[in-house]
Parts: sequence; C-alpha cells; structure tokens
Amino acid sequence: MLAFGRPSSSDFTSNSCISLLRELEQIWTEIGETEADKDRMFSEIERECLEIYRRKIDEAANVKACLHQSIATKEAEIAMLMAVLGEVNINSLIESDKKGKSLKEQLASVTPIVEDFKLKKDERMKQFADIKSQIEKITDIVGAVNSLTLEEKDLSHRKLSEHHSNLQALQKEKSVRLKKVLEFVDELHSLCNILDLDFCKTLSDVHPSLQGTSLDQATNICDATLEGLDQAILKLKTERTFRFQKLKHVAGSLFDLWNLMDVANEDKAKFLMITSILGSLESAVVEPGSLSMEIIEQVSAEVEKLSKLKANRMKELVMKKRLELEDICYRTHIQLDLSMADDKTNALIDSGVVDPCELLANIDIQMNKAKDEAWSRKEIIDKIDHWLAACDEENWLEDYTQDENRYSAGRGAHINLKRAERARILVNKIPGMVDNLISKTLAWEEEKKNLFLYDGVSSLEFL
Repeated sequence: MLAFGRPSSSDFTSNSCISLLRELEQIWTEIGETEADKDRMFSEIERECLEIYRRKIDEAANVKACLHQSIATKEAEIAMLMAVLGEVNINSLIESDKKGKSLKEQLASVTPIVEDFKLKKDERMKQFADIKSQIEKITDIVGAVNSLTLEEKDLSHRKLSEHHSNLQALQKEKSVRLKKVLEFVDELHSLCNILDLDFCKTLSDVHPSLQGTSLDQATNICDATLEGLDQAILKLKTERTFRFQKLKHVAGSLFDLWNLMDVANEDKAKFLMITSILGSLESAVVEPGSLSMEIIEQVSAEVEKLSKLKANRMKELVMKKRLELEDICYRTHIQLDLSMADDKTNALIDSGVVDPCELLANIDIQMNKAKDEAWSRKEIIDKIDHWLAACDEENWLEDYTQDENRYSAGRGAHINLKRAERARILVNKIPGMVDNLISKTLAWEEEKKNLFLYDGVSSLEFL
C-alpha cells in the first residue's frame, strides 16, 4: 500500500503522500481496524485517486481541443479576411511559425494577426463606403443609375480601384455637365438681360436647384435639366427674334414719321438708343433691356401718337390739295369727282383703309389731269365765256330797248347808250360765235374721243 503513495514524479508530493498514508494507517490501527478493512479502504483511496486523475486528464484534453479549435477558428478567420481583402495567403508562414510552440503560444501569435486584418477590413469598408457615398451623390445630381453595391465578400484593392475608376468617370461626367449647364445659364442670363425678363424665375422654372448661390452646389444636372435649359434658351431666342423684328418695324415707322413730320431733336433724344438697332444684326443686339417690352411699347405709343398727328396733318394737306383741285375745276368748268369729297376722304383716313399719301397722290394725278385738260379746253372755254358774255349783253340790250326812259337826260344815259351800241355789234356776232364754238367743240370731241362737258353738261346741248 505504501507503494501506491508514489505515483508522482515530484519527491515533495511523494513524501507528502507517504507521510499521510502512514498517519492514516496509524489512526486506523489505533481505532482497531483490521488489516482487511485497511486494505479495502486503501483500495478505495486508490480508486478515488485514479478517478481524479482521469477527470483532470479529460479536462486537460478539453482545454487542448478548445485551443486547437480556437487556433483553427482564428486561422480560418485570417483566411477569410485575406480572401475578402485580396491579400497574399500567409498560411504557410503561420504553419512554420507554429513549430516548437505550445498551443497557447500559437493562439497568442495568431490573435494579433486576426485583429490586424479586422482593422484593415474596417478601414477598407470605410474607403468603400466613402466612394459609394460620393457615387450616390453624383448619380443623384446627374440622373444616372447607381449600379454600385457594397459587398463585404470582396474588399480587394482591385475592387476598390474599380469603384474608384467609376467615381472618377462620374466626376468627369459631372464636370462636363456642370460646364454645359454654366454655358446654358450664361446664355440664358444674357437673353434675360436683353429681353428684361426675371432671370431667377426663368432659371427656377427649369429646375429650382439651379437658383442657388453657386451652380457647383446644384442638386440636379440630369438630362431633363439640360433639355429644359436648352428649350428655355430656344424659347427666349424665338422671343428675341420676334421682338427684334417688331422693334425694327416700329422703329422704321418712327423714323419715317420723324422725317415726314420734321420732329424736333429734343423729341427724338429719348429714342436715339434704338437707332443702332435698325442697322444691326439680331445677334449684335446685346445691350441690357434693349429688346424689353417696355421699350417696344414706348416706341409703338410714339408711333401711334405721331400717326394720329400725321393723319390730322394729312387731312389738312388733302383738304388743301382738294381746294386747289376744286379751284382748277371751277375755273375750267370741269366737273369734280364727288367720291373725293372732304367727308369721305376724312373717313377713309380715320379708318386706315387708305393711306393718306395715296390720297394725295390721287389728287395730284387728278390735278395734273385737270391742268392738262384745262390747257386743251382753254380755247373753247374762252370762246364759251365770250359767247356767254355776249348773251348777257343781248339780255341787257333787250331790257334796255324795252325801257321807255332810256333816252331821258338822267344820270348815266350816255354811258348806257354807248353800251347799247357795243352790245348790238356783239349780238350780231353771236351766230358766228355759236357756229365757231360748235365747230371747235366737234373737233375737240373727235380728237379726245369724249364729250366736251361744261359744268357737267354737254356744250353742244346748250349751244
């Protein structure tokens, strides 16, 4: 039994066990235990000791297995992290480093490696997240489709470079679009200045994000925004062309009225700014507000005012010409065209149906025609006047011969007597005058292929 107390390799442990066994045996002897009982109890002690050893061995084996599992887990985690990060496999280095080391030493050596790779993964994730965030912002601005997905299974440098290339491509596209937007906005601003339109409202109508302090902060430069800017510019160019043509037209009318009405220079001064427009191309008109509706309305109002003044003056001029024509017709006994009466010509001028200049030209034509006709009729008209004068003298002579007191010694009797003598001579010439007039009239009518009218009546009828 004493040999049982020496299972340990330690002298201290053996001596302790032997001493305790001896002390226990001494106590049993003093108690009076038999040798058989002693042997039985020593066997029980031996069995209990073996059970304790087995339990400790099992516990140690479990710890060893756990250490092996932890090491394997760490190594698997290292392999997984290396695969995710695209790192060079270092398992061979780890295996060589394990030689000659205990399990705890092996676990202690791989744990920092795992932590290091975890830190690398976290840093790589931050890099991917930063690129993803930038790409999402740019795709929202340019209206592109974001196909980037952040996968933790592939955080390699290759994948990071690929995403970085995508980011650079989007940044380049954003830069190109911003440049184009700035060009559009500059052109839009110039057109709004020329047309005197609200630039901010025009820009906001295309997209509210464009109305910011800086276009670099614009939240939308997608295709729709670019198309909207292009359409807005096209619309304003069309409006510019319309206003340019309209202003050119009314300005031309204004200058014509100035020349016609002999307008004073001080009245022209406020409109001199538009004089350069008449001789300019549309693209050369760049002064702010030069094609504003206010200017066009001002010029149009001035044209309307001068047109009314012109109409009044033209009425006066037409009336003056009409009186001249009437005088010519009256003196030459030509019947006047009643369609050109004053009330009718005024109505035509007021209605705008007929240009006053056309009326004047028509009257001038009639005046020239009347003058030409008066020249061709002069001889006959003079002879008719002489004949009418002779007829008047004949009537006077008839009345005179019937006056019983014609020979009285009254005042003027001798004058009437002389007149009567002249009247008798003239009356005797009347038949010859009539024959001569008829002959001249027939010749005139044959030549002109027209009737010779005297105050609208054929002269042959009353001759």
